[in-house]
Amino acid sequence: MDGCVKSLPIDQILKRGRGLLSKWRGAPSKEEVAFDIDERLTFEPSKEEQKALAEQLGLECIADIPFGGLTKETYKKIPYSFVKKHQILPYQEIDGEVVVAVSDPLLLDPLEELQFRLDRPIRATFAAPDLIAAAIHDAYENENGAASELIAHLKESSESNDEDIEVYDLLDDSSNQPPIVKLLNLIIIEAIQQGASDIHFDPSETGLKVRYRIDGVLHSRHAPAIEYQSQLLTRVKVMSKLDIAEHRLPQDGRIKLKMGRREIDFRVSTLPVAGGERIVLRILDKGNLVIGLEKVGMPKTIAKEFKRLVSLPEGIVLVTGPTGSGKTTTLYSAISELTDETINIMTIEDPVEYHLKGIAQIAVHHKINLDFATGLRHILRQDPDVIMVGEIRDKETAEIAIQASLTGHLVLSTLHTNDAPSAITRLVDMGIEPYLLSSTIVGVLAQRLLRKICPHCEEAYEPTKEELASIELTFEGPLKRGRGCDQCYNSGYKGRIGVYELMNITPAIQKQIVTSADGVEMRNLAMREGMRSLRQQGQDLVKAGISTVEEVLRVTRGIESV
Repeated sequence: MDGCVKSLPIDQILKRGRGLLSKWRGAPSKEEVAFDIDERLTFEPSKEEQKALAEQLGLECIADIPFGGLTKETYKKIPYSFVKKHQILPYQEIDGEVVVAVSDPLLLDPLEELQFRLDRPIRATFAAPDLIAAAIHDAYENENGAASELIAHLKESSESNDEDIEVYDLLDDSSNQPPIVKLLNLIIIEAIQQGASDIHFDPSETGLKVRYRIDGVLHSRHAPAIEYQSQLLTRVKVMSKLDIAEHRLPQDGRIKLKMGRREIDFRVSTLPVAGGERIVLRILDKGNLVIGLEKVGMPKTIAKEFKRLVSLPEGIVLVTGPTGSGKTTTLYSAISELTDETINIMTIEDPVEYHLKGIAQIAVHHKINLDFATGLRHILRQDPDVIMVGEIRDKETAEIAIQASLTGHLVLSTLHTNDAPSAITRLVDMGIEPYLLSSTIVGVLAQRLLRKICPHCEEAYEPTKEELASIELTFEGPLKRGRGCDQCYNSGYKGRIGVYELMNITPAIQKQIVTSADGVEMRNLAMREGMRSLRQQGQDLVKAGISTVEEVLRVTRGIESV
C-alpha cells in the first residue's frame, strides 16, 4: 500500500489518530477541542477507509506477520479473547519495543491496554484482518505440554460446577473458566496438534488415563488424579449433550468445536466399565482429510485400475480392511473422481463423517429404524447413478446392493475382511448366492495403513536374515528405521501411507466363485491372475526406506502369504 512506510510508537499514533478522527467526523481539529474516546464507538470505517487512515498515519503495511522474539510467557499476558476481539497481535520485539499488527488504525484503547499489559513500548503496523486472524490462530494454538503442566498444578480448591459452561473456541483461555474446562481444552488441543485420530479416557480405581491414538497406535499421555476423573468425564458429556445422570448405559453424541478459524467435529462414545465410565472421542478434522487416490499413497498402477472400476456404469466395488484402515477415505476419493453435475451420487453412512459438496449423504438413524437396508431401499427411488453404502453388515443390505447393481447402478461399499479374496467368502457366508456375486462384483480392494519412518530421526542399519525372512524379503544392503525423537514422540514413525491389493474379478475368478468360494483357493487364483498382495506392497515400501519390516509384520499379520 502506498504511503504505508513505517511502524509508529503508540504515543504518535494516539496523537495523530485523535486529530484524524476529528477530521473524519468533520469536527474542528483545534487543540482546545476536547476528544471524547467514547465517540470512537460510533465511527466504524470500512476497509478502504482503514487503508486510507493507515496511509495518513504513516503506518507500515505488512503482507506477512513474521514471528520471532516473543516468548510463550509474553502471549500468556495477553488473553486470546482480547486479541481476537480487537484484531490486534504483537509478533516480535525490536530494540526493546514490541511490534504490533493492527487491523484498525484508530482502535486506540486496545493499544494503550496492550502497552499496559506488556509494560513495554509499543510500535504499530497495519495488516489486513484476515492476516491477523490467521496469525492469532498460529500464535495461540501452540500449547504443547500445557495439559501436563495444568495437571501438575491442579488443586482441589479449583473444583466448581461447570455443567452450564459452553466451550465455543478451544483457544479461548478466559480467566473465568474453571481449571477442569481448561484442562479438557488443552488435552483436545494437544491431541489435534499431535495428529491423533482418537482420544481415550480410561477410568480405573487409581485414576484416569488419557491416551491418544496417533498413526493407528495408542500412546499414553496424561494421568490426572482420581478426584478429577468424574469432573473431566462429566465435562465431556455436557459438551456432547449427553445425559450426565446416566452411568449404566452406553451413550453416543457429537461435539462441534472451534480452534481459531478451524471447525472440528468429534464423535463421542461412552461405555460403563468396571472402573467407571470409559469415553472415546473420535476426531473428525476436515483440515486433515486427504482425498484423492494418488494423495493417499495408492500406487499408480492400482490407482489407474481402481479408477476404471469405479467409472463402470454398473456393478459392485468393495473396499475391505479392519476399522481405521482408511476404507471410508478411499471411497470418498473414488466418489471425488466421479463427482459431476450429470451424475446423481448418493450415500448412506453410519455416521456421515465428512460432508462432501454436491453429494446427497444420508446418516443411519437406528432410533427411527433408518438402517443401511432401509436407507438403500429408499435411495433406489431417488434415481441414483452411483450409490455408496458405508458398510455391508447383513444379508438384507447385501441383497439390496446386488439388486441395485443388477438394475444398472454402480455400488461402492466396505466389508470387514482381512484381504480381498475373503470378501467373496464373507458374502457367501451371509447367505448370498455365488452366481449373483460372480455377475455383480467387479473388483475388491483390500487396504492397510502403514506408519512411515520419521524423516527427522531415520537411520540406516543392517537387517538380520531372520528379520528379512519374516516378511519373505530378499534384499541386500542397509534398511532404514526411526531412532525416535521429539518430532515423532520417540516412536520412530511419523505419518502413514496406504498399502493395497486389488483383485479384479476376471472370467477365471468368476468361474471360481460359482465353483467354490474358498478363500485360500480364491487367493491362489487371484495371485496367478496378477494380484499383488498387501505384504508384497509392504516389501516395496521397506526397500524404498519408507516403512519398516516390523511395521509390515504388524499390519499384515494373520494374512496368508502366497
